[in-house]
Amino acid sequence: MTFDYDPELAPWAPAFAQLSFADIPAARAGEAELLAALPPYESAVPLAVDELLLPGPDTAPEVRVRRYAPTSQDGPLPALLYVHGGGFVVGSLDLYDADCRRYAAEVGAVVFSVDYRLAPENPFPAVLEDCFAALTWVADNAAELGVDPDRIGIGGESAGGGISAGVALLARDRGGPRLCVQFLGISELDDRLATRSMRTLGAESIPVTTLANMEISWDAYLGPGVRGTDDVSPYAAPARATDLAGLPPALVTAYELDALRDEDIAYAQQLMSAGVPTELHVYSGAFHACTWLSQAVLSQKILGDVVDGLRRRLHSPVAEAV
Repeated sequence: MTFDYDPELAPWAPAFAQLSFADIPAARAGEAELLAALPPYESAVPLAVDELLLPGPDTAPEVRVRRYAPTSQDGPLPALLYVHGGGFVVGSLDLYDADCRRYAAEVGAVVFSVDYRLAPENPFPAVLEDCFAALTWVADNAAELGVDPDRIGIGGESAGGGISAGVALLARDRGGPRLCVQFLGISELDDRLATRSMRTLGAESIPVTTLANMEISWDAYLGPGVRGTDDVSPYAAPARATDLAGLPPALVTAYELDALRDEDIAYAQQLMSAGVPTELHVYSGAFHACTWLSQAVLSQKILGDVVDGLRRRLHSPVAEAV
């Protein structure tokens, strides 16, 4: 099958298509090479960047987060808990460092990027509880952190978007912390792998979200033999949730040439049907993780739209919290 990739992105598609989860240790080891090839983000806004060790959930003594705080703005500022991508099995604070710098500088928010435990060594619900613990800590310590407790959001891309959706569900069902936005970027939401885009695009040699990669990803996260059964929690696979009412406003992105496309669009539609204010962007010619190529015009458009959406929600005159 021939794909009509954006002309600037097309030359990179074969290299991105080589990203495989078949050998997880090798995929993790290859991150340094990938990082070296990615353009850095040069912030025009001065940022203070440091790392914190927070109290963890019952199954982990602590959670590490990297904090990005604009130093040229007076607080209290909005906060964004950022959850990195990587199919639940790879990814790191460093791989998404440029994104976090961009959001802190251009949105005008304190960003807390969570170094959660990876699968398969730590299957669900480890990552969910790590991120929920970090969210709770930020909310409980908002005054000391210079954060507005009514303007806290969560978000991420790929697996990070799916995890963010799960944390938003968990925060609603546990009665807080309150969230004013959930950013669900090209999110991994549905373990059943049965959408049209997954069955068609996923069967091809597309960048990153091949059906083979997605099977490995979900099996590592849920444990062997669980994917596709009735035993999967909606906190792990939010597409399985039957009640989305009362969730925070959502900013959802989907890419035309990404096997996750249809589950992202369907989740946005379900949020709207449940009365959740939802902004959905679908980008023609884009493939999964293409914003790593941040110099491309389409990538700049995507990143700019995310910054704009986050800024509007996090800096709204009256925070829309649940």
